[in-house]
Amino acid sequence: MATTRRSFIQRLGVAGGAGLAYSALASLELAPAAAADSFQPLTPRDRPGPGHRSVVVLGGGPAGLCSAYELRKAGYRVTLLEARQRPGGRVWSARGGTVETDLRGERQECRFSDGHHLNVGATRIPQDHLTLDYARELGVPIVPFGNQNANTYVRYAGPTSLNNKPIRYRQAKADLLGYVSELLAKATQRGSLDDTLSTEDKERLAEFLSSYGDLSSDGRYLGSDRRGYVTEPGAGTEFGEVGDPASLSETVRSGIGRNFAFDFGYDQAMQMLTVAGGMDQLHRAFARELGRDVIKYGAEVISCKNTPQGVTVEYKIDKRVRRIEADYVICTIPPHLVPRLQHNLSAEVVAALRTPVPLSSGKLGIEYRRRWWELDDRIYGGASNTDLDIAQIMYPSDNLHAKRGVVVGYYSTGPRHERFDVLNHAGRVAKALDEGAQIHGDKYRKGIAATFSGAWKQTRYSEGAWVSWPGGAEQSAAYRALLEPAGRIYFAGDHLSNAIAWQHGAFVSARAVVGQLNERAHR
Repeated sequence: MATTRRSFIQRLGVAGGAGLAYSALASLELAPAAAADSFQPLTPRDRPGPGHRSVVVLGGGPAGLCSAYELRKAGYRVTLLEARQRPGGRVWSARGGTVETDLRGERQECRFSDGHHLNVGATRIPQDHLTLDYARELGVPIVPFGNQNANTYVRYAGPTSLNNKPIRYRQAKADLLGYVSELLAKATQRGSLDDTLSTEDKERLAEFLSSYGDLSSDGRYLGSDRRGYVTEPGAGTEFGEVGDPASLSETVRSGIGRNFAFDFGYDQAMQMLTVAGGMDQLHRAFARELGRDVIKYGAEVISCKNTPQGVTVEYKIDKRVRRIEADYVICTIPPHLVPRLQHNLSAEVVAALRTPVPLSSGKLGIEYRRRWWELDDRIYGGASNTDLDIAQIMYPSDNLHAKRGVVVGYYSTGPRHERFDVLNHAGRVAKALDEGAQIHGDKYRKGIAATFSGAWKQTRYSEGAWVSWPGGAEQSAAYRALLEPAGRIYFAGDHLSNAIAWQHGAFVSARAVVGQLNERAHR
């Protein structure tokens, strides 16, 4: 089959991951440019005339807090109703004293030591996300987050000598990419790309593959120190020993490279960052800026309706029903929960709200009395990956060299997490320890000081981690319908963005709605 420019790029993606393919696209001027943020922050000069100045925001997660924050800059009268007793929504950090009762009635109290936490929800921030801009604006400290680490492990089931046991990520990556580089170099030498690449192109590609795969002078992958040492080099004649890689066939059949493309992803590539002391600190900063005169906690919305004059919202605090009228509403409640409210939305809007599918996800935090991952395995941050239900074990990027630390015992989604959803907390811990011990051995079960788990399908006021649009948002008429207001009720959230499950998605959605609303108020 003839090799076209497109198929060549696809082969590069298979060989070197999305990052290499993207680089090739960029060199051909085919890579998409970064989207600009067109939002212009509002100022008091944007305040509309009398009668169009009040907004009720439903939900105190990222979209709700951002909406209220930006509207207040322009002098709008804003009331934010949050059913929980904290800001942040799915941006939730559990620490000592955190108490949560799930939808089945199980109560957990977090007993982590001072200075330690678990980000049950949002964990990391890419460099290009608006989340960092708000952190800067609000004076919230940011620290590096170890999204990938060559010293972590991969452990996958299978028929080869590389399966059913933990191997270092650096070994897996060096061997698979080394062999792939060797194969592509051979294909180039044999003329398979002659109809696509010039002689000079092939020379440059061969030079790249030799370096990328650490190939020998005759173009073979023989293993190198990139894969790590069996015995570490030291002083004098302690030169260290590099083990031999498994065969090409075994390396390919093992499936050890199934997660390599993760850190090439646009939103996952290093450098990643996080909020010092817990991601919720950013949203607590939003809340402090807004003040208690704006935010009402423990306010469970029960009704939201358009009226000839504006909107009416009813909510319950301490079993007492209260009513508020305003010019507009921005609803950031998860879409699948909105139809449960008393409302007068059209059947088309209700159908659109019911279209996105809430997904299962959650995490388990395990506080150990000894940081064995640093002391024994030389792991500082990052995650080990597996096809077991735990999906991954994440190691803390904070409190390095402290006595204690909180490991994320699982962060799984979809069907794998559904098998944790059906368990109580003790069952989740037992299952996670059994599977984690297949990577780290019996020490994984020892020295545990405290545990805390969150399951978003079982979490009140969320009932899902994030949503998926059947067929994709681009093709969804329901998605587009919710981008428009339903009377004077606007919808916002990460589910109405191209960054679902990210705080950035909630922020860009909120800013778009604030712009729409402000323009309409002035008209």
